[in-house]
Amino acid sequence: MPLLTQSQADDEEYVLVASLDNARNLSNILKAITFKDHAIFSATPNGLKVTVEDSKCMQANAFIQAEIFQEFTIKEDLVGFQVNLTVLLDCLNIFGGSTVPGVSTALRMCYKGYGYPLTLFLEEGGVVTVCKINTQEPEEPIDFEFCSSNVTNKVILLSESLKEAFSELDMTSEVLQITMSPNQPYFRLSTFGNSGNAHYDYPKDSDMMELFKCTKTQTNRYKMSLLKPSTKALALSCKVSVRTDSRGFLSLQYLVRNDDGQICFVEYYCCPDEEVEEE
Repeated sequence: MPLLTQSQADDEEYVLVASLDNARNLSNILKAITFKDHAIFSATPNGLKVTVEDSKCMQANAFIQAEIFQEFTIKEDLVGFQVNLTVLLDCLNIFGGSTVPGVSTALRMCYKGYGYPLTLFLEEGGVVTVCKINTQEPEEPIDFEFCSSNVTNKVILLSESLKEAFSELDMTSEVLQITMSPNQPYFRLSTFGNSGNAHYDYPKDSDMMELFKCTKTQTNRYKMSLLKPSTKALALSCKVSVRTDSRGFLSLQYLVRNDDGQICFVEYYCCPDEEVEEE
């Protein structure tokens, strides 16, 4: 990335510098959480976390570990800012988001600190474009208090099987009902749409089920409108972990491989719409 190498003096001004040989490794994972305009960026020495929220009921986080970047330099323990995600994605795809083998857009992302814009240097085929995106002070993301010690049920599925389920369930349904149980039906997805009720069951010993760890029977409903954005992450992922805690909060954690085969995670949290009484 010779054209993007700036003077040391410039670099010293930045509190955060992150470089990628292939900007798609960032843009693809950001697309998986783009359902609102604004995103909160939190950078630590471990990497980058990008958070998008919807009406205090749903939160999506994309985690991009520091090792995925060719360069990741951070001067503070935590660097945070808020940007317009739609604008950022437009900039990352300024060269058209080429998928031609051997052709990629190199990215160098720099941030000087509070009050300064996020500066992107993008290079493809010897042409460099500089984009400056206004930043705002980050809002405090909602703490869904979802901790592993409170998880009652957890399954890990191959993403293909969940994609298949979503293609068969009735998306006109206002809610998706999830039943998880140590007994039959083990793991069931249900919808109640215009064409009637539909159920999709997974046997716990299914080839599609990598892990089945359910300690109690739980049935919860989640607004389909809140879950729909997570299908973008599902489309990119190869595995998905579905967890519920004692309150019925849902965590969907997607394992996503980028163009270089490296692993990133996208996690969606969703609060239950209503708890369904067991018969």
